[in-house]
Amino acid sequence: MEAFNIEGDGVWSNARRSRMSTPARRFSCGLGVAFALSLATSAYAQVDTSIRSFHVHISDSALTDLRRRVQATRWPDKETVSDHSQGVPLTTLQELARYWATDYDWRRCEAKLNALPQFVTNIDGVDIQFIHVRSKEPNALPIIVTHGWPGSIIEQLKIIEPLTNPTAHGGRADDAFDVVVPSIPGYGFSARPTVVGWNPAHVARAWTVLMKRLGYRRFVAQGGDIGAVVTTSLAEQAPPELLGIHTNFPAVIPANVAKDLGGAPPAGLSADERRMFDQLKAFRTKNGAYAAMMTTRPQTLYGLADSPVALAAWILDHGDGYDQPAAAILSAIAGRTIDDHPAGAVTRDDVLDDITLYWLTNTGISAARLYWESMGTGLSGANVNVPTAVTVFPGEIYLAPRSWTEQAYHKLIYYNRVDKGGHFAAWEQPELFAAEVRVGLRPLRQTAAAQK
Repeated sequence: MEAFNIEGDGVWSNARRSRMSTPARRFSCGLGVAFALSLATSAYAQVDTSIRSFHVHISDSALTDLRRRVQATRWPDKETVSDHSQGVPLTTLQELARYWATDYDWRRCEAKLNALPQFVTNIDGVDIQFIHVRSKEPNALPIIVTHGWPGSIIEQLKIIEPLTNPTAHGGRADDAFDVVVPSIPGYGFSARPTVVGWNPAHVARAWTVLMKRLGYRRFVAQGGDIGAVVTTSLAEQAPPELLGIHTNFPAVIPANVAKDLGGAPPAGLSADERRMFDQLKAFRTKNGAYAAMMTTRPQTLYGLADSPVALAAWILDHGDGYDQPAAAILSAIAGRTIDDHPAGAVTRDDVLDDITLYWLTNTGISAARLYWESMGTGLSGANVNVPTAVTVFPGEIYLAPRSWTEQAYHKLIYYNRVDKGGHFAAWEQPELFAAEVRVGLRPLRQTAAAQK
């Protein structure tokens, strides 16, 4: 078993990339980080294709250091407006920090992760950590689900049970999936790339390697946010093992629309197309500052590695389509939930689980580099020729029209607009999200069965 252990100041190095020839070795660096590796083979000069069990344990000293840093925050002045048009309000973040430093329990999240089968494997020189839950149903369809930014595997935890055990969640036994949820390189417990080139297309190729390494001859894929960019890249690559995809953030922006976002809309747009144009323009002019910075200057964001509160503010100000940040998230921070809000009852602990994972793994900047690797091209109109299912959630950054979706995904087998859920739909509305994945990809099961 490979154990992830952070001590001291919580800074994580990539020392575990360096393979030693002894069967078990504890690696440490001068920053107080240790990794316990139990390795099955000593032939590290060759490509290591092993799959090792993975366990998370964060030291008490790292958690104490986190609380100390939160409590030592130097706060700015209060914003000069009564809303959050200038960013995350001071009182909101101070309340989150108070709870984070005094009442929040990371061990609860850690136990939740360790209750699931977790593994790590090396692909193209980078250790990839992933969750792999097999369904009890014999004909389960393998699916790889990719998280977004500022999401993580935390974002997907609520959908694993509904997908692997559909009969307990309103589905049929033949709707079951074997679920694989990897951490993108540079995110969470996956290693941080030290060279350029780990763009969404590279990640997509790695996912094919991973699924084949797990023994799957046929599989499907799902993604939202930048995970949708990875999933669409995978579909454009169209490896023979890929049966099709489901996405809740389709890449459908036509070239002429992307060109005109700074000005008037192109002529001849339908009502749905004009609405998306207006949504994109509003996002670009009001809510896209974080994306512009990560796409162009991710290394400058040193505060994400130095201050937990700076990291939290950066993650919260992500431009969710409902608002910025989403009203449900703001209420969660205050210890409340809005049960009838379309974004769902995302809790304060949900929010902090994700932020704390970024902090403990020191992946604020390494995760941002994926935007730099993408160079802002991820949402341009795709050219996908594998079967695709799309669900449009009402709180998305933009509501993809069917017309543009069909132009980008040439074999659209499912398109549906639902009445609740936002940009992080798997997190916000897990039951609805799982139902959409089941229904959207159901036509591919006959193909999967025939090709076994």
